[in-house]
Amino acid sequence: MPTDNAAAWDRHSAAYQAGAQLPTDVAHYGPDIGTEAEFRLLGDLKGKRVLELGCGGAQCSIAFAKQGATAIGIDASAEQLAFAKRLCDREEVRVELRHGDLADLAFLRADSIDVAFSAYAFGFVEDLNRVFRQVHRVLKVGAPLVFSLPHPAYDMIDDDADQPLLVRRSYFDHSPIDYEWNGIQFTDYHHTVSDLYMGLVRASYRVDTILEPAPTHTGPRSQHWRETFRYVPRTLIVRARKEGS
Repeated sequence: MPTDNAAAWDRHSAAYQAGAQLPTDVAHYGPDIGTEAEFRLLGDLKGKRVLELGCGGAQCSIAFAKQGATAIGIDASAEQLAFAKRLCDREEVRVELRHGDLADLAFLRADSIDVAFSAYAFGFVEDLNRVFRQVHRVLKVGAPLVFSLPHPAYDMIDDDADQPLLVRRSYFDHSPIDYEWNGIQFTDYHHTVSDLYMGLVRASYRVDTILEPAPTHTGPRSQHWRETFRYVPRTLIVRARKEGS
């Protein structure tokens, strides 16, 4: 049976946040790659309503609030949100925090969000098409959904092997990926590039950006670093804009 990822994050939150040390002045997209300062996919956020899906500790939402946005974060993990509340208090910014599934957006009016953002949360979601549809409802026409997730090509690679490019599973295998992280069980869901693209198009988005960032050349490496990152893209970033009503 697939893992209850929300419960897993409740157990893992303290250790993860202690190790990750994520910035609160700029949005991050994934381990050992550039940030929003380099990619510039979100635009000027001053005065905008920004929804973060899978906000975790709310570091990105805090960065949005510091830039003058009205920031709203939703996450399935109560412990992550508890950390987020403490961090918001420490950083002296206001972020509206919601506990729930990433597709449970009934608390938002239709056509009320200027930007939707998610960093590395969609890999834990089995039915991404439902999320795409619900986000489409709340976005304003022409507004972007910008998200990152584990690159589907990376799911093929055994990055703990002596030979880092050893292929361990088929790219076309959609079965859940169960793994252990610091002694806690998690489940990832494999979404191919075509799955993502067609899901967005069918939900009435126009995809205008797809990035496969190489790792940064300098600077300290994250706790997630593997030499495999130099050979296989670790992160996929997509920007899609709402079309229609």
